[in-house]
Amino acid sequence: MIVIHAHIKIQPAYTDIFLEKVAPLIAGSRNEAGNISYSLYRDIDQSNVFIMVEEWKDEEAVSFHNQTAHFTQFVSESKQLLLEPLQVKRFDVKE
Repeated sequence: MIVIHAHIKIQPAYTDIFLEKVAPLIAGSRNEAGNISYSLYRDIDQSNVFIMVEEWKDEEAVSFHNQTAHFTQFVSESKQLLLEPLQVKRFDVKE
């Protein structure tokens, strides 16, 4: 299993826009065959800070996800909303 943590800091004025744009990404990703879970969490102290926690069956599922329309569209549309570059951590988990 592959776990991905994407740390996201949005410009405070664009937080609502970010939430609108991320909804189709979450819905589409959850429907992918290789997805185990895909959840967005918001920091309780900083309302413009989020973490996306993703669990994928294998590398093939991650590669497929990275090429989907909902993923590529979100990446291109969200760049201007970021306060700082996205920080992504990947973990290979053995069960």
